[in-house]
Formats: sequence, C-alpha cells, structure tokens
Amino acid sequence: MKTQLLSTLENARQYTLSVAAAMPAADYAFKPDTAVWSFNDLLHHIGYGILWWNENYIRQQPADWNPPAATKTAAATQAYLTKSFDILQKSIEKADTDEKVIHGVYATLDHIAHHRGQATTYLRCKGITPPEYTF
Repeated sequence: MKTQLLSTLENARQYTLSVAAAMPAADYAFKPDTAVWSFNDLLHHIGYGILWWNENYIRQQPADWNPPAATKTAAATQAYLTKSFDILQKSIEKADTDEKVIHGVYATLDHIAHHRGQATTYLRCKGITPPEYTF
C-alpha cells in the first residue's frame, strides 16, 4: 500500500510542478476574476494545504489552519511546492499505513487535484495549453 501511495503522490507532484512551470513568471499575479486568488496565491495555497493536511491527517498532530503570507515570486512558489511535497513524502515513508493515514493521503491528493484543476483553467485563460496529464 505504501508503494502505491508514494507512486500516486509522485504523479501528483510531477503534474503539479509542470502546471506551475507552464505559467510564465511574469504572469503569476494573474487572476481571471477579482473574486479569486492569483495563480501565485492558488499554488501557494496548494503548498500550504499539503503541509496542513500532512500535520493533521498523516502525522495526526492537530494543527490550526494558519497559512503564512504567500510567496512572492514564481521561483519561490515552486520551491515552496517542492518542499511541501518533500515533507509529505517523508511523512508517508515513515508512517504506518493504517486506515487514517491512507484516508489522509487521499484527502490531501483530492485537495491538490481540486486546486490544480483551477490552475489549469488559469493557464487556459492566458492562452496556455496545460501540460498533458499522465497517470
């Protein structure tokens, strides 16, 4: 089970980082509507969400929702995403894969997919074809 979880996580990591890299750095402030996050804020939210879900559901250490200020550049945001995925991967490698952990991993992946789907829409709004999804 752990091998499957790590493989699925790696696929999510690669695709998420590909989506992040597809947006030109100069367009990270883009938002398709004033009522939504910028592309940068959206990706930062994914990174923080990974960390929050990791604490609460993988490590099972209750943590309040208290996101830090968003990173300011494309490079910093992509580094934050990479670090978040690294931390989650290490937690999964160390965890017993009981039902709570498995549920936590899939809940985390669901949250990533939800917001990554929004990010691909932002790309299309800028006339950018999102990277091909692989599974």
